[in-house]
Amino acid sequence: FKYVNDNGGVYGRKVTLIQKNDEYSPQLSIAKTNELILRDKVFALVGPLGTANFTAVHKSVGLANRGVPSLFLNTGFSGFSNKKSYPSSFMILPSYAMEAKIIAQFLKENHAGKKLGIVYQNDEFGIDGMGAFKAAGTKFDVSIPYTSGTQSAATAQTWVSQLAAGGAQVVVFFGVTSATAPLLAVAAAAKYAPQWILGSVGSDPLTLRALGVPLAVLNGAQTPAGNPSPNDTSDEYVKQFQEINTKYNAGTAFDDYVLQGMNVGLMTVQALRAAGKNLTRKGLVRAMETKGSTFASVAYSPLGYSRTSNVGHTGYYMAVMDANGDRKPFGGKVTLYTTDSGSGPVVVSTFKRPAMPAKG
Repeated sequence: FKYVNDNGGVYGRKVTLIQKNDEYSPQLSIAKTNELILRDKVFALVGPLGTANFTAVHKSVGLANRGVPSLFLNTGFSGFSNKKSYPSSFMILPSYAMEAKIIAQFLKENHAGKKLGIVYQNDEFGIDGMGAFKAAGTKFDVSIPYTSGTQSAATAQTWVSQLAAGGAQVVVFFGVTSATAPLLAVAAAAKYAPQWILGSVGSDPLTLRALGVPLAVLNGAQTPAGNPSPNDTSDEYVKQFQEINTKYNAGTAFDDYVLQGMNVGLMTVQALRAAGKNLTRKGLVRAMETKGSTFASVAYSPLGYSRTSNVGHTGYYMAVMDANGDRKPFGGKVTLYTTDSGSGPVVVSTFKRPAMPAKG
């Protein structure tokens, strides 16, 4: 936003970003969102994080009744794509159902005939994914649900014992990285080495590092990814975001968090411009519905916004992690799979991203 403001802003207006830390607590999310709307008088919410958090905020704060636009939700819960229930909210990530369908297709193409295991978070997140796996006909030989917050070295020991006893050769993990950490660490210590397929939420090297787990445990793991690697300087988006980061975020390492944050900023500015000079909340929602699918974004897949859909990106490519936590496309090149959250097919897409907009 600082970069855009220094380059003329949006129709001469400067964009102000006010951040609140909800500590990932739904109750605190409600309080902080009320502060933003009632005290800070924000025009719109940008980048709310978490399924439980946004569910609580939307219901308690009454975002739909107030007509407050909520742009680019950082959650893949497919329930948020319900236009009737969430008329002014727009996702950015592919849904967990889309992700599971794409993993299911990848399993068919690359791991046919192998014994499959899955460890999944037993809430909206994991259940969303499990429903899609079932619909895709994926049958797991070992299936282990866990309750969010119970993950630890002790519970991971139980998971690994069950997976090994069941002979799982390929293990899908559909949970958060704070559960990936003990799972991979315990498995490595036990010399249990299946082919890991980590869901997009559970393959974050930054969280692993913060938890003190060596990134080498990720080596060879396969994972769905939406964006290029933050280290891929051949990508025009990454290159420009790195330049902006160097100038405006001095001393801050350029990583996936910065990449995603800048991309949300880029898309927000496009939405504001698309809404026109006479800016209103209704106009912003209308711009998202009528022009949002054309916005430039660092992610490889098309955007699904329309008058009947608040779906964001619609696909992933499969990547392979290395011992440094970086990722490269599986097979050496990006093969983009796109789908929907329902019964639509998983297809290989030839979609090409729009060029990076000049001056953001």
